[in-house]
Amino acid sequence: METLRTALQPLRPITNNLPTPIRDLGVSIIGDTCYKTLILDLDPTDSECLKLAISKGLGIGIIGASSIVKVPQIIKLVQSQSSSGISFLSYLLETSSYLISLAYNVRNGFPFSTYGETALILGQNVIITVLVLNYSGRASMAALFVAALATSVVTLFNGGLLDMQTLSYLQAGAGVLGVASKVPQIAAIYQEGGTGQLSAFTVFNYLAGSLSRIFTTLQEVDDKLILYGFVAGFALNLVLAAQMIYYWNAPSAKARGKMKEAVPVPATSQTSGVSSATPKSKGPSTRRRG
Repeated sequence: METLRTALQPLRPITNNLPTPIRDLGVSIIGDTCYKTLILDLDPTDSECLKLAISKGLGIGIIGASSIVKVPQIIKLVQSQSSSGISFLSYLLETSSYLISLAYNVRNGFPFSTYGETALILGQNVIITVLVLNYSGRASMAALFVAALATSVVTLFNGGLLDMQTLSYLQAGAGVLGVASKVPQIAAIYQEGGTGQLSAFTVFNYLAGSLSRIFTTLQEVDDKLILYGFVAGFALNLVLAAQMIYYWNAPSAKARGKMKEAVPVPATSQTSGVSSATPKSKGPSTRRRG
């Protein structure tokens, strides 16, 4: 690390003269002490500041990726007009879990970089859930879902309606919900023998995001409830990713149905024996003349 520190020193005139908005942004992310150590002094030997900077960078990266993580899934649903391979129960449980976790993090005042993606994914989950209900012929249930969601938001974010102790219990349950939300999706893929309209981009980004969140939670949030939830979520996201690879080229249930209908019926050729009977020619008749 000393070699790296020495190699970075010629850049100090640049890092010490950064524009004020960039400096203020850096200080707001990693704090005055670590900003001075890592940016002004260019000293990467401070392991605590280095781990904090990596954690913040991962957190910001996760939030940025989460803003579009489920957009491919939304596009696939809209284009196909089908909810094949998508579990409504899975999205219902995950949305409930994310809503509780968002309220818990906000009301505890945790750094936004440790939970920001929760809000962004929550919004995308609501869109996907409504689309799944609509494309499966349950539009009235979609309206009921949105109404129940709005009521839950008011309740969870209002300290006068729900105290922190109760919210802590709900957060413990949210971890279970988050883990349980993966099970119906895993079961749906297994039963259909394919991933249907499930987006590979979403699955693999979830896997990377949950792994990164384990690191950022260890570095910045001293809360075992949140940590255990991310660990369990990573394990089940790993199962989903394995299914996505295993069923990569498997046709959907709809495609398999069409293939069965298109099975050709073997043509039966009937050979009819044609009898060519040659008519017997009558011999000349001799009349006796007398």
